[in-house]
Amino acid sequence: MDETASLRGRHWFEAITGNAPRLLGGPASVLAADVALGGDTMRVIAVVPDAQNRLPRARHGEIGIDEGWAIAARVREAIDGSGRPILAIVDVPSQAYGRMEELLGIHLACAAAVDAYATARLEGHPVVALVVGNALSGAFLAHGYQANRVLALNDPGVSIHAMGKAAAARVTKRSVADLERLGETILPLAYDVESFAKLGLLHELIAGVNADAPTADDTARVRERLVAAIADARQGPRDLSSRRCSAEARANRAASITVRERLAAEWN
Repeated sequence: MDETASLRGRHWFEAITGNAPRLLGGPASVLAADVALGGDTMRVIAVVPDAQNRLPRARHGEIGIDEGWAIAARVREAIDGSGRPILAIVDVPSQAYGRMEELLGIHLACAAAVDAYATARLEGHPVVALVVGNALSGAFLAHGYQANRVLALNDPGVSIHAMGKAAAARVTKRSVADLERLGETILPLAYDVESFAKLGLLHELIAGVNADAPTADDTARVRERLVAAIADARQGPRDLSSRRCSAEARANRAASITVRERLAAEWN
């Protein structure tokens, strides 16, 4: 495997699923298994690097054409009326950028994944995202952001953002160092997960675990927090309104919340 590709998604998939058999079929970059958790049979899905991926732009854990459609298929398989939970293990650097991806309709593949997760959530399947590494750009939108509850490891290697630093620097015509300095005072520009949590979009930050090589105790602790998040999701609304209700959201996203409220009032 390319040394630049992160293995966190694979390691946490293996830790959470243990000896549960992997579901057969689909691309090697999309792992799926059904595992017992807290009295439920949970569907677990992870996107991982595949050096042999037939599309070169999706070899480092990116979500490409095959990945988007495969995620959608795995999620829709799990929508069976049982209300069982679905877990997205997230370590995705971006969607796959390339001419081939544009020609084949990566927007459709990613939209299919989004639609599947949203459908599962609205039909009463608690969807939980566990961010163990990068959750960047359209990749996170397609795999994880539709979750009822988003959990993240509190680790320097975890980052949730609309763009990677290099891409954001190109778009804003600034240096990466400039963006890092701005992130110290402008919360949405920061890349560390603790800053992201202050926006109120995370259900929980999990500290004190080894993000790269989880031990048995680390895995047990995270599984415990997943059970709690699933129970909490079942007690809350099926939409994503809970992300605007926390004290952090009301303190740091007050303007956007007000805009949504006014738009809703006018719409209704």
